[in-house]
Amino acid sequence: MEEHLTVGRVAELAGVTVRTLHHYDEIGLAQPSSRTAAGYRVYTSGDVERLREVLAYRRLGFGLREIAHLVDDPATDAVAHLRRLRGLLLDQRDRAAAMVTAIDRELEARAMGIRTTPEEQLQMFGAQLYDAIGSAYPATRRTEPRIAARIWDALGDARTVLNVGAGTGSYEPSDRDVTAVEPSAVMRAQRPADAAPCVAAAAECLPFEDRSFDVAMAVSTVHHWPDPIAGLREMRRVARRVVVLTYDADDAGWRQRFWLTRDYLPEFADLFAGRPALADLTRAIEGRTEPVLVPWDCADGFFEAYWRRPEAYLDEHVRRAVSVWTRVGPRTERRVVGELGDDLASGRWAERNGDLIGLDAAELGLRLLVA
Repeated sequence: MEEHLTVGRVAELAGVTVRTLHHYDEIGLAQPSSRTAAGYRVYTSGDVERLREVLAYRRLGFGLREIAHLVDDPATDAVAHLRRLRGLLLDQRDRAAAMVTAIDRELEARAMGIRTTPEEQLQMFGAQLYDAIGSAYPATRRTEPRIAARIWDALGDARTVLNVGAGTGSYEPSDRDVTAVEPSAVMRAQRPADAAPCVAAAAECLPFEDRSFDVAMAVSTVHHWPDPIAGLREMRRVARRVVVLTYDADDAGWRQRFWLTRDYLPEFADLFAGRPALADLTRAIEGRTEPVLVPWDCADGFFEAYWRRPEAYLDEHVRRAVSVWTRVGPRTERRVVGELGDDLASGRWAERNGDLIGLDAAELGLRLLVA
């Protein structure tokens, strides 16, 4: 017979309070699904498995909303959750070990009367941006089929594909031989169990021979690279064809067309100061550019995806999966959310942007570079 565990016993074994379990039950996050003959609620093995995942993600710092999206994902089974959790925990361990090493070095330096510089003091906390936002990706960053069709069509008849800055692999074609490259351990840990093999490397230094692949692709990642031009040249080196989905961030007209950057977030322009222009990126691969429209119901929750669904920007877990909000900082983020919330409640947003309601897609600077 299947073993059932009481709420009190589960709390004791898991090291949480009964009150915590009751809260998870009330919000539908992890509920005991069976009852004893006396009517007391008890956990089945399936309930415990789900609760184990909830508690593990919670202890890794995930919010309850994010956890609900993760554990309710029908495409992720218990084994996939375990693999993801293992990767996240290993990354957390590695970060802690690196910080201990950095602290030990500073203690040694201070013992010798040497003061470290402000830059050195902050390096122990350094992290790639994806490591800061990557944990929120599974909740809102999914493959948008209409954009995927444009990318896959641009791949042509290529059989071997290198996906650079692959993240969780949302746009990797399933009918090709794909190799992924992703520097962030957080992102690598969230790749599905059946995803393409993934190499820990940076775009600027790809560990492959010249012309190793038919095509190299990069989707919504170039703006995160320390040296985009070098990364694109590396893609050109290792593949006979290059396909890149990126943004025309130097187009002032685009920033004016998107109401969020125009009316609420002028700081957006500062994020791309000093970054290569779209023309420079295109020249790096000797390619051409094609505009890509953003559908109103875009499934991939990138920054511009909710242009016709403004209330989405008030949602914490939507914002956490977009690097822009991490980069502008919490004070700016709070200001934007407050102003937008007020304008949605008063009807001012609708007055300014009523013309968007009739559009099925919008031109917001998304570009496909093909060489």
